[in-house]
Amino acid sequence: MIEEEGARRAVPEVLKSEVRNLKWVRSAVEKEPRLDLLQKEVGYLFADPSLLLRCLTHVSFARGKRYSHNETLEFLGDAVLDLAISDLLMRRFPEKSEGDLSKMRASLVNAATLAEKGTHLNLGDLLRLGKGEERSGGRRKKSILAGAFEALLGGIYWEGGYEAARRVVERFFESDIRERKLGQQDYKTRLQEICQMLFHAPPDYRIVAEIGPDHEKHFVTEIAVGGKVMGRGEGRSKKQSEQEAARKALEELQQAG
Repeated sequence: MIEEEGARRAVPEVLKSEVRNLKWVRSAVEKEPRLDLLQKEVGYLFADPSLLLRCLTHVSFARGKRYSHNETLEFLGDAVLDLAISDLLMRRFPEKSEGDLSKMRASLVNAATLAEKGTHLNLGDLLRLGKGEERSGGRRKKSILAGAFEALLGGIYWEGGYEAARRVVERFFESDIRERKLGQQDYKTRLQEICQMLFHAPPDYRIVAEIGPDHEKHFVTEIAVGGKVMGRGEGRSKKQSEQEAARKALEELQQAG
């Protein structure tokens, strides 16, 4: 009997704690104007502010605490992103084969591209990280930025359903898909943007060989980032060889991610 009375008293205390926590979360979101700006940029307003905070909470922050982190939402967002991109590509390119569509999707859905989207949204500044991850530069790590972007999509799907998540994917990937439709592929510009974002330094292009006679000369270019060779390309002009090297460097970054 005494145990039952204790249990009945404990339940309201748990509920009070949950209510206090929810009030704190709502207050935290309302006091942080950048979260409001983030939702406007994404094009989705979270009904549950605690879900938004969870999307931005790295596992290192939640370790040893009662906070929920974003790993499972990242898992969900990854699946939603694959489906939404596949849907968009099939509608834009109905004549393409399964193999072509798979390659196009892989060029869009990778750590480098998703980290770029996360950086555009300033997710690095909004993330809740553990002290160790903070000290090691976690706010700029492409794996964490990419994961946060996927978690955001997962949270939107969890609360708003597939159509809400699909609209966000279309909002952020429409221009990328349009570029592929028009055949516009400036690998050098894209590599420059990604290198500035990830390494805070531009890529270094170097002609390492000139092959053949003057009327049939081929150029070989190497690209280094931070002293490490990331790509090597060949072409009938310096510009072509640089574009090819940039393309291979982007592939290397995507595989590393």
